[in-house]
Amino acid sequence: MATWANLGLQDSSSPLMEQLNFFHDHTLLILTMITILVGYIMGMLMFNKFTNRYLLHGQTIEIIWTVLPAIILMFIAFPSLRLLYLMDEINTPSITLKSIGHQWYWSYEYSDFLNLEFDSYMIPTNELEMNGFRLLDVDNRIVLPMNNQIRILVTATDVLHSWTVPSLGVKVDATPGRLNQINFLINRPGLFFGQCSEICGANHSFMPIVIESIPMNYFIKW
Repeated sequence: MATWANLGLQDSSSPLMEQLNFFHDHTLLILTMITILVGYIMGMLMFNKFTNRYLLHGQTIEIIWTVLPAIILMFIAFPSLRLLYLMDEINTPSITLKSIGHQWYWSYEYSDFLNLEFDSYMIPTNELEMNGFRLLDVDNRIVLPMNNQIRILVTATDVLHSWTVPSLGVKVDATPGRLNQINFLINRPGLFFGQCSEICGANHSFMPIVIESIPMNYFIKW
């Protein structure tokens, strides 16, 4: 989860989020190099006193500064497209969870089990325990097994919502009358927090998501 003064991305808890972290660092490195180069050139133009009265055109340098940005964009585009297709890939899921957005809470249904469904409301601040997280804890957590492919089906009953868990690299729009799906794998046990990320009305800020990741044998007992 996000902590005080955390300026970067959250620690990844899935292979997909790890790849997104790597891509972020890769792109940031390219942007840093471009910024330094352009800043250096602008500084040199402002502070040097040299002029060349015969310099009317430079065919070579024009070719270089046209081709070079195109190559740099390719170094960003190819990893980006690879990740885009990876995020849409649906592997054989072990478990399917259906998430339904309401104003302003989430409902969950475990499609592989009979009569396993519940509503998940935010715990109000006045009912929160000392070790709880304000505006993030819920009365009924999602329990999912780690190291298993999990498919989430997301929809809504009233207005647009967005089911988002940053540490898993998951963000799916919940649209009334439409079923969206996404696939992910949790690679460590723990609690993972998320929130609705689509403005959905007065209590938009008060419909958090909590995933509890546990080993498969504990999940079967649960």
